[in-house]
Amino acid sequence: QVQLVESGGGLVQPGGSLRLSCVASGIIFTLYRMGWYRQVPGKQREVVASISSSGNTNYHDSAKDRFTISRDNGKKTVYLQVNSMNSEDTAVYYCKARNQFGTGNDYWGQGTQVTVSS
Repeated sequence: QVQLVESGGGLVQPGGSLRLSCVASGIIFTLYRMGWYRQVPGKQREVVASISSSGNTNYHDSAKDRFTISRDNGKKTVYLQVNSMNSEDTAVYYCKARNQFGTGNDYWGQGTQVTVSS
């Protein structure tokens, strides 16, 4: 069974940093492009960043300065480092896997809550 399990969320003060992790299982990890998305109540889920198996990255304009996505294929894990956090970063952050070489469905994690508050 395919599973994506996010962790690392929680409460952080403005200006602080957080590193989210997503561990994948049940997939050949190197076949998948991995992404981080976030969603706040009443709004559509939006992409934050994504990374290919080889390390090519893409960032949303709002995330490119303070966010860094990375992956460890050996650990089947994708990370999202967030620095200089502010209240606008408060959201549920989701991990997504998309097969780069097929037409299969995307896989999603359950999400991890990130709250920026003093």
